[in-house]
Amino acid sequence: MWLRDRAGTEPATARSPTRARKILSAIALPVALAAAIFFTVQAMSSGREVWWWEAAIAYAVALFAAVDLVVLLRRSRR
Repeated sequence: MWLRDRAGTEPATARSPTRARKILSAIALPVALAAAIFFTVQAMSSGREVWWWEAAIAYAVALFAAVDLVVLLRRSRR
């Protein structure tokens, strides 16, 4: 059997973290979007620059989570 002739050091029962990535990205996307909207509203109402930076970071996290979800969904369809 081909599994017994492995040359690497990986375990025979190695599992993929895709399910955990899907769950974490599905949680991070709405939370990051809500935080980004909150920070944007705070920046517009107060005029302080720190809120814009926090909104930008939250939008970046939301973008990263969305791209990760798209990649995972495309891989699961194959």
